[in-house]
Amino acid sequence: MDFLFLLELFINGLNTGLMYSLVALGITMIYKASGVPNLAQGAMVMIAGYLLWATIALLGLPLWIAIPFVVVLMFLFGLAIERWLLRRMVGQPVLMIVMLTLGLEILLRGVGPGVFDAAPKRLDLGLGLAPLVVADVFINRAYLIGAISAGILILLAAAFFRTRLGTKLRAVSDDHVASWAVGISVERAIGISWGIAGVAAVGAGTLWGSVQGVDWTLSALLFPAIAVVILGGIDSLLGVFVGGIIVGVLGSVIPGYLDPIVGGGTRDVVTSVLIVLTILLRPYGIFGREDIERV
Repeated sequence: MDFLFLLELFINGLNTGLMYSLVALGITMIYKASGVPNLAQGAMVMIAGYLLWATIALLGLPLWIAIPFVVVLMFLFGLAIERWLLRRMVGQPVLMIVMLTLGLEILLRGVGPGVFDAAPKRLDLGLGLAPLVVADVFINRAYLIGAISAGILILLAAAFFRTRLGTKLRAVSDDHVASWAVGISVERAIGISWGIAGVAAVGAGTLWGSVQGVDWTLSALLFPAIAVVILGGIDSLLGVFVGGIIVGVLGSVIPGYLDPIVGGGTRDVVTSVLIVLTILLRPYGIFGREDIERV
């Protein structure tokens, strides 16, 4: 019985972790193209969820049309953020740019529920609520489908960075001046990376919105996503994959045993401890690139 309970926690934690990876993917995509962490990704996931709900519930579009429509909207939204906000910060310290993305996160977290109403919105993808039962192990159906979808999207992202455009984005992240020198439009490359982060937000907002509904809590996914990129390495897509699994599994197994003892609330503690330990022991993450700077 104890083994089955542990196995159930492990499998559902694995699936949850891969869905965390989908949120973290937007952070990594922008960092690989611009070298700047995007702390607004949680709010972008929330906005994508709200837009998808509004497209289906208010405009009456079917799901197979609504998702591509919202993908286009969020790509344009990402481009707009880069064009009207980030581009004004050219030449400023990286810390100020990070603070700008954090301010954007806070702003969107308030604006989204204010525009679409704070009440949770149900996003039905037809996945069903009944769990899958395999050898007396209960597996959350929505998390399982979400994990498979997240894995596919991460693989597509990895394939993208092997294309000509993806190579340009990686070159821009390595050295802006050298990229300009060889004719790469740095502004356009960074804008595209923000657009792609908007597309990743649609995937995360769709899957997480179907699991827990669409409201401001979708933006709170930024916290585990940060843990994923810190643990796995903020510039590594493999790190996003592995980091998501570790964060998800530990965030499921440990609370599964500790919550009944302490009364709950240990998942965020586990995530926080992972962040602190990773920063202290391996600041660049498991697969992150270690850059040594001499001062």
